Amino acid sequence: MKIRRYFRGSGRVLAFVFVASVIWLLFDMAALRISISDANSQLLKERVVKEREAVRQRATRVTHVAFEHPVQKVDAGGGEGVQSLDEVAQVYRRQHRKQGGDQKQGLVGRSNALRSVAPKQDAPQKDRLPAKKAVDLQANGERTQAEKVAVKATLPGVVSNATKVTPGARDEKHAPLPPSKNNLHNVGVTVQATLESGDPKAKEKVEFEPKAMSPKPESHVKAVATRAAKAPAKPKDVEARKEKADETLPGGDPNGAEEPPKPEDGVAKDVETRKEKADETLAGDDPNGAEEPAKPAAEPGLRQGAAPVGNSSAAVTRKPGVHRVYSLDVTHAPRKANAVGQFGQAAAVPHGKEDESKKRWDEGHFNVYLSDQIPLDRAIPDTRPQTCGENLVHDDLPTTSVIFCFVDEVWSTLLRSVHSVLNRSPPHLLKEIILVDDCSTKDYLKKQLDDYMSQFPKVRIVRLKEREGLIRARLAGAAIAKGEVLTFLDSHIECNVGWLEPLLDRVYLDRKKVACPVIEVINDKDMSYVLVDNFQRGIFKWPLVFGWSTLTDEQIKKNNMTVSDPIRCPVMAGGLFSIDKKYFYELGAYDPGLDVWGGENMEISFKIWMCGGEIEIIPCSRVGHIFRGQNPYKFPKDRQKTVERNLARVAEVWLDEYKDLFYGHGYHHLLDKSVIDIGNLTEQVELRKKLKCRSFKWYLDNVYPDMDTPLVKAEGLIFNRGLRKCLTVQKGSLSFETCDLSKQSQHFNYTWTRHIRQQDLCVAPQGQQRGLTLDLCGKAKPSLRWFHKSSTPDLGEHILSESTLDRLCLEAGLIGAAIHLKDCEPNNAFQKWQFTHYYVQ
Repeated sequence: MKIRRYFRGSGRVLAFVFVASVIWLLFDMAALRISISDANSQLLKERVVKEREAVRQRATRVTHVAFEHPVQKVDAGGGEGVQSLDEVAQVYRRQHRKQGGDQKQGLVGRSNALRSVAPKQDAPQKDRLPAKKAVDLQANGERTQAEKVAVKATLPGVVSNATKVTPGARDEKHAPLPPSKNNLHNVGVTVQATLESGDPKAKEKVEFEPKAMSPKPESHVKAVATRAAKAPAKPKDVEARKEKADETLPGGDPNGAEEPPKPEDGVAKDVETRKEKADETLAGDDPNGAEEPAKPAAEPGLRQGAAPVGNSSAAVTRKPGVHRVYSLDVTHAPRKANAVGQFGQAAAVPHGKEDESKKRWDEGHFNVYLSDQIPLDRAIPDTRPQTCGENLVHDDLPTTSVIFCFVDEVWSTLLRSVHSVLNRSPPHLLKEIILVDDCSTKDYLKKQLDDYMSQFPKVRIVRLKEREGLIRARLAGAAIAKGEVLTFLDSHIECNVGWLEPLLDRVYLDRKKVACPVIEVINDKDMSYVLVDNFQRGIFKWPLVFGWSTLTDEQIKKNNMTVSDPIRCPVMAGGLFSIDKKYFYELGAYDPGLDVWGGENMEISFKIWMCGGEIEIIPCSRVGHIFRGQNPYKFPKDRQKTVERNLARVAEVWLDEYKDLFYGHGYHHLLDKSVIDIGNLTEQVELRKKLKCRSFKWYLDNVYPDMDTPLVKAEGLIFNRGLRKCLTVQKGSLSFETCDLSKQSQHFNYTWTRHIRQQDLCVAPQGQQRGLTLDLCGKAKPSLRWFHKSSTPDLGEHILSESTLDRLCLEAGLIGAAIHLKDCEPNNAFQKWQFTHYYVQ
């Protein structure tokens, strides 16, 4: 009853308001939940779209499988996402066929006689290999906006004078850039059919028409723009050039694109200036960096220089002088996707052929049987960094003579080497290929080789009448070369696409630069193509042993390096490099006193650096090489003695006082000239003086500063633990006195040649009484050599005589200043010695 009364009158109104409020709150909560759900759904959709885009972008990049340093395996077939070799072949052909138009390397006349293939930019997703694949069949694939902003200035310490053409250097090297009417834009270049042709005289023509593409790093743009920068720009044209540069250089993109570093020389101090300079060199690119390719000029119905329908940007007037690197890969017929080793894949010996494969191994010390099964023009993955496909090179690059030296080389390997050069080199740059036969004994390398190579007019064969060795064979090839640049290659290689132009461009920019390709690996067992880690350079360790070393993260970061920047190389491998021919002879070529093989890479490397040149590894040039565990060739003389003799010549001419480090690392016996005659060095010493070459210390300080090269192994006072005194020289004899660092008479060096030396005097045994004396130092005297810190562990602190047959140690006398030799006793404190400073333990 009380409740009923409460709801009468005003109470009913309150109850109604309460119920209405609850209902309204429930509706409001429902609406809010729906709104949140819609927002979450939209965010989820955006996230999915971003993840798909990221996956699509990663699919276009080169993915390295984590193999042990320094090489990484390239897997070109099978695996997740690729069902068969046919699919790999289809991807390879689709990508290269499309990019063939973009590069304006269209086929003229016949469709199947020659196939010009190159990676395609912005290829459809279905044409790409999965992101997990390590093979790079599309090195120039789709890139993010940030990746396109790659206008990097090369800093000192990475590549000195990387792209600067010094005043007068152009006149000294090559002719200036020609006017546009003589440019490759208007020239059709004839390509000789390079593979198994029935008619040796048959030729197919390919027309090249370079065009301006997206710019390479600014360090290159500055050198390319040197000519254009001489003419002052009109003020009214500045804004137009800025707008044009905005289309070609996405440097001002607000979407997180990295700001390019400022060059130290002040040529371009900000983004706007870089845009102006870039436009003086490049013009007419589509803002998206993927301009629709123009049809070949020779196509019927299209006049010279006219833009095809649907290609508005092609009609824009371009500055002559540069073009994108060609990605040639010519084949006589459509490639067989299922051929053994195709696309750089690992090959397998068929069942039942294992014995034959083993028997033929010694022919080349690699799998000769598999090499013979692989096509001579097999495709290999384009392993260059992504930006290399967009790099610009000069139109008027010098021509080159490619020189192969061989002796008893495997037939299929030699031919594959030659075909890779013919198929992947711009014909107008390839002057000739010179094959120097160093007196081979195999019958197939005589008339059969002559007959085969007769179908290629650019191939010349030189036969030496007697075995001269690699060094003199190269000199013989260089002597008859007609190209402006000499390119030396080993006879068991495969050149990758776009390999030649980056090398020639570096030599063009500075004739004293020696350019080396990145040497990748062709596996000696399964003939697969293996790519190497980035930032590799050639170095040496004592005693002049060549090796590879990776730049540290600190060095890369300090110099702001990218994967496509040239790398300063203290020592080149020696087998693969390009050098200006005139400069090669100005340097004296190779030392003619070097025999056969060994040490020639050290000699020419030191000579180049110390006499004003530079050696660079060019990451955008890639060449595969078969590395064998054993050299299959016979040396006219003892191999070890030949290499030792060559290295000793290099040490005596180029290492100055550091030659002791060479001898001290296992070559003490070479100090005795009666053991081995290294020949007359007069001409080489005079050549070094004539060229005004720097010292080896300069080389270590400026070219290879991270090399640890102490001149002595230990120095300072020589403290005797038992006597608690130090060795000293008094009136020309040895004695002891209280240790005093200020006295020069107590300072000794323990040298790399194992001498205990003070100035020109060395500690030496005396007579049968086992006494000690001081004698004039002579490196060839075994009696002056002492072992310290290099003998058995229990005698680590002892000083042992090397000249005595018995194991005798230096001992301080108990009374007076006596010092003599006695039988070694591990626990005798009077036989334990310590220098003040040790540089090598």
